[in-house]
Amino acid sequence: MSSQPTTDPQVRELLDQMEIRTVISRYCWALDKNDRELFGKVFLADATAHLGSPLLEGIDAIWARIRDALGHLDGSQHITGSQEINVTGDTATSRAYLFAQHIRKAAKNGPHYVVAGEYLDQLVRTPDGWRIKYRILNTLWTEGNREVATGDK
Repeated sequence: MSSQPTTDPQVRELLDQMEIRTVISRYCWALDKNDRELFGKVFLADATAHLGSPLLEGIDAIWARIRDALGHLDGSQHITGSQEINVTGDTATSRAYLFAQHIRKAAKNGPHYVVAGEYLDQLVRTPDGWRIKYRILNTLWTEGNREVATGDK
């Protein structure tokens, strides 16, 4: 959330980039801590997303998809890095690498599954701060036991 407005465009852009990095990190924390309230500070209510899935429409559908994928795990850790953010007024795009570790101790064939990928986002500035309007998850590679994430399906 923005504090005091600034008239210096370079300072404003740096502050915007910092706030967007916070949103990207907040997403990871919300997933790993199963924090729906925090998740509400990441996406617009009518956001859309492709998360290795057909188009998800609305924050509730996005949350449901994530809980379906992560809800049965013993733990997960999502880490983002190499972020590139471009701000144009009240809109922005970002891309960030993702590294996610998933643990389910009771999984047949081993308890670990790792996903590496990238998030591509479109964001908008709102009165409550920056929010993701649209997100794509592109999986680049995986390692380990996929059954950890699929629930032995």
